[in-house]
Amino acid sequence: MTLEKYVRIIAGIFILMSVALAAWVSPWWLIWTALIGANLVQSAFTGWCLAEKILKKLGVQGSGCSASEQK
Repeated sequence: MTLEKYVRIIAGIFILMSVALAAWVSPWWLIWTALIGANLVQSAFTGWCLAEKILKKLGVQGSGCSASEQK
């Protein structure tokens, strides 16, 4: 599996978790959802992705979510 797919899976899990927490615990958890979305948008423009850097340190290989690596 590529690095990009891992990033998408992690983002999806975090979004689903925050929506569930917003429904069952407190609507304030939707702030986490907004932050995840904002990070995805900024990584598309800047090429910086924290999840990618963490996964690389864990040894995951492949193309990443940064624009600089997809050229």
